[in-house]
This record gives sequence, structure tokens and C-alpha cells, in this order.
Amino acid sequence: MISFDDFNKLEIKIGKIEGAERIEGSDKLLKLQVDLGSEMRQIVAGIGRFHAPEDIIGHEIAVLANLEHRTILGLESQGMLLAADTEEGPVLLRPDKEVPPGSRIT
Repeated sequence: MISFDDFNKLEIKIGKIEGAERIEGSDKLLKLQVDLGSEMRQIVAGIGRFHAPEDIIGHEIAVLANLEHRTILGLESQGMLLAADTEEGPVLLRPDKEVPPGSRIT
């Protein structure tokens, strides 16, 4: 169990995928350009086996925005998208109606 104070430390926001491309040398990683309202972020995500880049552009997703940045295959990932792990692959968590990029999830 974590405390409510610990939960409040998580900065989960809605981001809009503005660009997506496969990363050379990997069959599962995609490089995403995500609009978080006040800024664009690059996120490297392991969803490429189940999601084609052209199919997710324009989608709104949930992003953990205050995760420490990490370098993956030489690319800086500036957050993490949230997805449900299923037998059929990752299911992106998305709002049920359009929400402004950068909206905080509480």
C-alpha cells in the first residue's frame, strides 16, 4: 500500500500523440511525440508489436509525466504512457471523450 501523499506525487496527464515512428533496430519500440499542453515530449514506448505508428497518431493517452527521463537505444524517453497489460498486448488508456492535452488525471 502507498499513502495518498505518495499517490499525489504522480503527475499523470492526458497527452495527444502528434507523431509516431518505428525505431530502427527494434521491432517493439516506437518513438512518440506527445503534446502535454504546455510542452511536447518524446516518449519511447514498447508498443510497436501491437500498434502501428499511423494508427495511433491523434490518440489521447494517459502519460506519467514526472518519471525520471531514461535513455533507450540512444533516445531520451521523457515520460511513460500508461497501458493495460493483456494477453492480446498493451491496451492504451484513453479518455472516453476529448480532453485538452495536459489535463491532470486525479
